[in-house]
Amino acid sequence: MAYEKREGSGSLFKNDRKEQPNHPDYRGDILIDGQEYWLSAWIKEGARGKFMSIAAKPKEARQEQPRTQTRQQSKAPLPGNVQDMDDDIPF
Repeated sequence: MAYEKREGSGSLFKNDRKEQPNHPDYRGDILIDGQEYWLSAWIKEGARGKFMSIAAKPKEARQEQPRTQTRQQSKAPLPGNVQDMDDDIPF
């Protein structure tokens, strides 16, 4: 029997790809108001003991491109008329 997502419920699984301390300890997803979200959870220590800190991000959200990629590689448009200036440079 296949797992069927139900409204207002989700799952978290141990993150077996954690490479750095800031990566989440658990990852998963949840369905809220018909929209799917990625879930991330970190186990932390507080004044009253251990707890989970949780973050949710819409699945449609685009992941940020690496900062080392140039504008030309990403084919992002340049602001204003900068694109047209290539032929006008006198040197």
